[in-house]
Amino acid sequence: MKSFFSIGELSCYQNISRQTLIFYDKIGLFSPARVDPDNGYRYYSSAQLDTLDTILLLKKIGFSLKEIRSFMKDYTTDRSIAALGRQLQVLAGRIEELKMIQNRVEHRCTQLEQSVAIRERGAEVAVEPIPRQFLLLQKVEPPHTLEEVSLATKLCFARAFRERLPIFFQSGAIVPLKNIIGGRCTAASHAFLPIEKKCPGQEILELAPGKGVCAYHIGDYLSIGQAYERILAYCDREGLQIISDSYEFAVNDYLSTGLEDEYITKIIFYVQDDK
Repeated sequence: MKSFFSIGELSCYQNISRQTLIFYDKIGLFSPARVDPDNGYRYYSSAQLDTLDTILLLKKIGFSLKEIRSFMKDYTTDRSIAALGRQLQVLAGRIEELKMIQNRVEHRCTQLEQSVAIRERGAEVAVEPIPRQFLLLQKVEPPHTLEEVSLATKLCFARAFRERLPIFFQSGAIVPLKNIIGGRCTAASHAFLPIEKKCPGQEILELAPGKGVCAYHIGDYLSIGQAYERILAYCDREGLQIISDSYEFAVNDYLSTGLEDEYITKIIFYVQDDK
């Protein structure tokens, strides 16, 4: 075996870029055995190959460069057992999170596939059971314009990601019934994200199972008042009393399309027979 390897040779053998090796040298993680004083070329000894293997393996299984540098200063079997044990716990958490993300992506794909059928079916109004579900809430600040609703939605997402909450990749809004009757159909009181369960320390609304009147609005959000007119007319015709605010669930929105005419919003009210 050769005694020394140039940075280009080591880069080729270990499938690692020259820039990465230079960076490792810069941060004191892995430096060449010698540097030619005349031309600045870096040379690595054959004895260093095992060290680089260890660094790359630790990086592969999720250790940060800072953790690797600290570990490599004095690594023993006992320290390896302790460090790898801790990393197993970290990996278990990541696997659980990835499984949740996979589940949410599958749910989102199903929603988008269903949106095609919704567009074909049109804007009918129907009565259907409302399942139990949970909503992570974010208050919309005055004057409750679309800008404030959008900001509240982004704050809700940021909180969910920061605290690793089990949300679904969907957003929505609560619009008070009085606003809808008053013609302010986009003046939401809260933005929300559907979430798998209640979480301590979070403002989460539980929607109980019940009877609901539902309709889909297809198109840009500013024209959603048309859907509310259909719902109110349907309830009046069928003798249904609306007993809740509106819950708007985005089936297809800016998260999945850049075309507003493809937007689909599901509107739900709790109702009871008007007697």
